[in-house]
Amino acid sequence: MSKRNALKEKSRVLQLDRGEADTTASGENLNEVKLHDLPLFSFSKLANATNNFHSANKLGQGGFGPVYKGEFRDGKEIAVKRLSKASRQGAEEFMNEAKVISHLQHRNLVRLLGCCVDGEEKMLIYEYMPNTSLDVFLFDPLKRQLLDWRKRFNIIEGISRGLLYLHRDSRPRIIHRDLKASNILLDEELNPKISDFGMARIFGGKQDQANTIKVVGTYGYMSPEYAMEGRFSEKSDVFSFGVLLLEIVSSRKNTGFYHDEQSLSLLRYAWKLWNENNIFALIDPVISDPSFHSEILRCIQVGLLCVQEFVRDRPTMPTVISMLNSEIVDLPTPKQPAFTETQNALDTESSEQIRENRSVNYVTISVIGGR
Repeated sequence: MSKRNALKEKSRVLQLDRGEADTTASGENLNEVKLHDLPLFSFSKLANATNNFHSANKLGQGGFGPVYKGEFRDGKEIAVKRLSKASRQGAEEFMNEAKVISHLQHRNLVRLLGCCVDGEEKMLIYEYMPNTSLDVFLFDPLKRQLLDWRKRFNIIEGISRGLLYLHRDSRPRIIHRDLKASNILLDEELNPKISDFGMARIFGGKQDQANTIKVVGTYGYMSPEYAMEGRFSEKSDVFSFGVLLLEIVSSRKNTGFYHDEQSLSLLRYAWKLWNENNIFALIDPVISDPSFHSEILRCIQVGLLCVQEFVRDRPTMPTVISMLNSEIVDLPTPKQPAFTETQNALDTESSEQIRENRSVNYVTISVIGGR
């Protein structure tokens, strides 16, 4: 690509991030993301499959819009993401998700089956995941007992393989930007599939990081350089993966920026236990079998390495996988995680700065909470 074309491409990306590009959900713009390359479903077929989008079939609600379970006459089950007509953010996420995920094929990524574009109706159709999402199991006192260590390690491995594909094996390369427990779907055998690519970004050529004034994601999973400065890269997803890894081992949510003075975020709690040589206290009693302790401890250490404050200190996903599989035997000693020093003052200041420095139109932040 010539220097002139490269500058034009950079300008286009910046315009998209600023919300200045024409990203309404018109037929012309949908053609730009090549939805015609996907199988098309008629509105009537999807209405029949979901019982006219009955509330009893509603699986959830996101920035994109509602998600419904459906079933075709042949018995095939689907999940239908229906764009909320009034949501500009949803329209942008719709086009972005269609553009990104139509390129992707991996066993640990949710599979897009097709789309529907019918007048004002815009929908994406996915394979249905019968065990919903990881957070539903992990943070429920009863359901988490169904996740023994072998299942949890399988989930950890699956997420890491999916991320490796996005960062290194996919063409084009993808940065997810919103990796969290509720975006990890589970199939009938509790195998994980990364979902929700509405906030993902495509990296081209040798690009290894980007900046945005539109910070999107979820407090508690966002890396410090992204939350505070709008810089994101592979290492931003690595940070989110590290938080997820610690959540999977402990069955505790990382409460992120919002908590009272008496409570500790998961990162701060894990770091406190690490320094006290009491890291086994972090482990969920459901999986606290001494025969698995060395493997669990390795996962905790990898998680702490992933959530280190500085980008340069975090491993890449290929290195993470080598660490998890014990191909790298001697792990580095983690440095202090992000958001753990003078936590309360930093959290209050940072969230206020974000509100002051960024227009609300350009910020999409989800606060962790129950489903």
